[in-house]
Formats: sequence, structure tokens, C-alpha cells
Amino acid sequence: MAATVRPRTGEQAKRHALAQVREAILRGEMAPAQRLVENELAAQFGVTRASIRAALIDLEAQGLVERIRNRGSRVRVVTVEEAVEITECRRALEGLCAAKAAVAATAEQLERLGGLGLAMSKAVDAGELVVYSDLDHELHARIRDLSGQRTARELLDRLNAQLVRHRFPPALRPGRPQQSLKEHLALIEAITARDPQGAEAAARAHLTSVIEALRD
Repeated sequence: MAATVRPRTGEQAKRHALAQVREAILRGEMAPAQRLVENELAAQFGVTRASIRAALIDLEAQGLVERIRNRGSRVRVVTVEEAVEITECRRALEGLCAAKAAVAATAEQLERLGGLGLAMSKAVDAGELVVYSDLDHELHARIRDLSGQRTARELLDRLNAQLVRHRFPPALRPGRPQQSLKEHLALIEAITARDPQGAEAAARAHLTSVIEALRD
């Protein structure tokens, strides 16, 4: 069977370029303020310059790329002020998802959520801060999934994508993991107790703490 030929032009090529550049930004392979040269990206991903340009326009709408007049595109730098605003929006949406998860999750899902809390505790005790940070992201993603609130999940995915390359990650600051662990465990406890009001309050309290850390 002949190998599938990737289209260089058209909507499929744009979607391919969009996915590849987005993943590179989220993985940190493209740093904040890095210039995005259309010719280089087109050669790298095997598409036309027009497909790259269309993909960059979409990424600009997603808040991951910014266009500088007479200088082209670059990976967007998120300021502290913007990070606070994004987190304020997350606070409302994460609270909603936590409340929904407390009602909708199955017993098996709640058990796995508790297991994630144990893994987070072990990571903090062992000083494995990168592991803890990854588990932090996993916890929030899992709660969003358990909520069944598709619109909130989509909005949060977009907001979180903008924060991934924020240059002041509070989760890795000295003393912060210990504080956020307490907040996360309180959140897990409220959800597993099937207390939607308590879960929402715990989620909002955690994001308020994140905002305070960003402002420090």
C-alpha cells in the first residue's frame, strides 16, 4: 500500500501546521518571545507558507501567538497582570467543574481521584517538584473531565494553554507546593464527600491562592 501523502496546501495542511506549532509551544520547544518565521516553519512541517500563515492567525486568536507590526509573529509573552486575569476567569470555571464533579463522578472515579492525592503527597514529601507540578495539572484536568461540563472544559483548555508558557510558574516556588498540596487535598476531600458547595469553595480558594502567589 502506498504511503499516505501529507497535503501541503488547503485546510488539512493548515490544521496539521496548527497542531504542530501549538504542540511545540505547549511543550516549551518554542519559548516566549521567540520569532516564528513562516518560511522556516513551512519547511519544518512540510506545508506551504500560506498554510503556516493561516495557522498562526488561528494561534493568535487562541492567545498563543502575537503579531508584531513590521516584524512578523512570535510566541506570546504572558505578563503577570494577564496571568492574574486568566486565573480569575479560571477560578469561576474551576469552581463550577468541581461542584459538578462532586455530583457526577462514580465511586471508582472518586477512588482514583483519592489515589492522585496520595501521589501528590508523596511527590511533595520526596521533593519531586516537577512531578508534583505534572500531577497538579493532571488533577485539574481530571476534575474538568469528571464534571461533564463541556463548555467550561473547552474554555479552561484555552485559558490554560495561554498560561503554560507563563514565565513565573508559582507551583515551583519555595514553599508553594506544600501550600498548594493542602488546597488540593481539601478539594479532593470535598469532591469525594459529594459536597458540591464545599468543592466549589475549595476550588475557588485554591485559585485565589494561586493569584496571590502570582502577585508576590
